[in-house]
Amino acid sequence: MGEPTGNDQAQGVEDELVKMLSAPVVKRSVRIAGHQTSVSMEEPFWVLLGKQAKAQNKSINQLVSEIDEMRSTNLSSAIRLYVLFHLNKT
Repeated sequence: MGEPTGNDQAQGVEDELVKMLSAPVVKRSVRIAGHQTSVSMEEPFWVLLGKQAKAQNKSINQLVSEIDEMRSTNLSSAIRLYVLFHLNKT
């Protein structure tokens, strides 16, 4: 077999997008200001939030607490917007 063609690469991107758009919503517990709460988001957002926390040498709980202090919308939306903000900076 030879090198992948442009069509093969386009199909791979489309397959990846379909997988992303089918990502399950995952509920996780986080601790904010000393109390447990749950947050529901799609798995890719949890993955990217974890990467951002690691890049800042923080736990996910620490990062979510900071986002919680800054937000003016619901927590899940605020986290998603935080992740998008940092994706746009790269």
